[in-house]
Amino acid sequence: MTGSGLGEFLRARRAQRTPQDAGLLYSGQRKVSGLRREEVAVLAGVNVDYYTRLEQGRERNPSPQVLDALARALDLGPAAREHLYRLAGSTPPAESAIEPGVGVELRQLIDGYLATPVFVINRMLDVLATNALADALFAPLRPAGNLAEMVFLHPAARRFYPQWDRAAQATVANLRSASGFAQHDPRFESLIEALSEGSPAFRELWGTHQVRGKTHEAKDFLHPDVGALTLTYQAFDVRGAAGQQLVIYHAEPGSRSAEALGMLRALRVVEPESISAPHSSGVPMAAGDLETRLRFA
Repeated sequence: MTGSGLGEFLRARRAQRTPQDAGLLYSGQRKVSGLRREEVAVLAGVNVDYYTRLEQGRERNPSPQVLDALARALDLGPAAREHLYRLAGSTPPAESAIEPGVGVELRQLIDGYLATPVFVINRMLDVLATNALADALFAPLRPAGNLAEMVFLHPAARRFYPQWDRAAQATVANLRSASGFAQHDPRFESLIEALSEGSPAFRELWGTHQVRGKTHEAKDFLHPDVGALTLTYQAFDVRGAAGQQLVIYHAEPGSRSAEALGMLRALRVVEPESISAPHSSGVPMAAGDLETRLRFA
C-alpha cells in the first residue's frame, strides 16, 4: 500500500513527537503540537519538499535508506517500523540478530503448561527454555542443548527417533531456512561446522539445500521410561524476540500417546511422594527430582 496510507501514518506519528522528544531547541508559540515537516526532514536528512510529497501521497516508493531515516526521526519501535515499510510497499529488512535470552513473561508462560511439553528455541535451534515435561521428554538426549546436535551427534538419537531419517531431514531444512538470517554469524557457522564434521548424514542433507520453516508436524518418539509416543507440535513465532519460537507438543486425547505422556509426567515431574517446595512451574517435585531434574542448557 502506498500513497495516502503512508502519508496519514507519517502525519500522525509526526504529531505525536515533540521537539523536546527529538532533542530540538525551539522558542515561542507553535501552531502544531508535534514536529513540523521541516523538522522531520532535518532529523531524517531528507529534502523538505521530498518529505512533503511523501505525506501528501505524491511521492511513492521511498528507498529503504529513507524509510530507516524516517523511522529514526519519528522514533518508531520495531512494530511501527515494520508497518512503515509495508505502507511504503517495501519488504521490512530481516532481523539478523539471534535473540540470546527468554523474557520473564515467556518463561512464566511455558512453566504454566503442566500437562504437555513446551520449549523455546531460536533460529539456530538452540533450546533456550523448557518446562518440566519437556525436560522429561528429551532427557535421553541430554546434555545437548541444540535440537540439531541432539538429532545428529547424540548416540541415542536413532533409537529415540524411530523415524530418524524424517527427523533429520526436517531438522536440516529448519536450519537451512535460518541460514539467510544468520549469514556471517560466527555462532551459526560454528554450529554448521561441528555438525558437518561430526555427521556424514548431516553433510549430505545440508548439501541438498532443502528449506522449511518450523511450523507443525507429528513426530514419533521411543522413550526409555514410557515407550512409544506420537506427539504433534505447533510452533509460534515470539513477537519482539528475533527468531524465537514457542514450540508446544500435544498428544491426541484418549490415545496411547496421551496415556504415555501422563505416565512420564507422573514419573519424572509429579511423583506421588512429593515435597512441599515447588519448582518454577509451581508443581511440587519429588525429593529425588530436585537433584536429577534435567535442563537442556
